[in-house]
Amino acid sequence: MRFILTVSLFLVSPWLMAETPSKQAIASLSKEPIGVGNYLQMFFGLLIVVGLIIGMAWFMRRMGKMSGISNANLRVVGGISIGQRERIVLVQAGEQQLLVGVAPGTIRTLHVLEEKIDTAATSSTQGGMSGFADKLQAAMKKRGQS
Repeated sequence: MRFILTVSLFLVSPWLMAETPSKQAIASLSKEPIGVGNYLQMFFGLLIVVGLIIGMAWFMRRMGKMSGISNANLRVVGGISIGQRERIVLVQAGEQQLLVGVAPGTIRTLHVLEEKIDTAATSSTQGGMSGFADKLQAAMKKRGQS
């Protein structure tokens, strides 16, 4: 708390110690219209603020994936949303796969799978994003050859 107060006083002190503007300076400012320089200053200030917001969002997204404890034996294989706040998730715990229902405040085991589901084989047969990526790559190769 002391550190924050000290830093804030250090940053504000130049404005507190500045002289009050003279009457001539105030009169000249009131006569001048807003110029291009003022707009440029405002625009670049806005760019800096937006850049800081985007940078912090990227940083938080990047740091959010880091967990304190890494456990290779437990991972989420896949999931599907069945409502606004309800999901069905396939979790792999060691060699066993569990189908789990997740809702606000509750997690229930729906089914324990006897055989493992191979996620690499199912994603290419579903025609999802990887199917689209394959088709796009094939079309780009075909166009490059002709």
